[in-house]
Amino acid sequence: MSLRFFGWEVTYDDESPRLELGASQQPQDKGIYKMYHGTSVANARLIITNGFQQSSGGMLGKGVYVSRNQKKAERYPLNNNPSDKVALELRVRLGRVKRIDTDNHPMQYTWSTQGYDTAWVPPNCGMKAVPSGLEEDCVSDPQRVKVVGIAKAPNTVLAELQKLVADSLTNPSAGDYGAPMPVHFVRERPSRALHTSSNRVGAVGKTSARS
Repeated sequence: MSLRFFGWEVTYDDESPRLELGASQQPQDKGIYKMYHGTSVANARLIITNGFQQSSGGMLGKGVYVSRNQKKAERYPLNNNPSDKVALELRVRLGRVKRIDTDNHPMQYTWSTQGYDTAWVPPNCGMKAVPSGLEEDCVSDPQRVKVVGIAKAPNTVLAELQKLVADSLTNPSAGDYGAPMPVHFVRERPSRALHTSSNRVGAVGKTSARS
């Protein structure tokens, strides 16, 4: 049984219908969500022009790291000067989503090999790997993520980046995707599992498992 509402649909172990709701959780286009990604100016140019690449690793394994929280994205890259930080506005087709809300979750790194398209760390879930308490998401397939705007950028490059986005939208190729899919969340009971060892969320400009 499922319910439709202005929130993310969640399927729990006991199969009772519940919803994860919040002001930022209203779905866009039946499973396509507005999200954000923080990166450097140089990487922003590459991402807008060529699309995202899957990172080599990170807190949730390989994928593209995004968040519905713009403030989260604006923090990255953590060690860069503010003049070299860009927050990209995205349209993301999440697909089937796995909730990861405990440290050393048994599927923390393996969710993408077990039928899930996205891993979701809810805000304020208490994970030590996310001391900020801000939402974290990892999308396995970069083709599910499309840059549609510039949420924040230095004034010196804002117009340039906006033009690159406009050009990419008139000639869609990077991060294009087909018809939207429903979004389902599955939450398993906590259990003992893998130990976190990777600290890098590579390829597209976001670093550190401490987020």
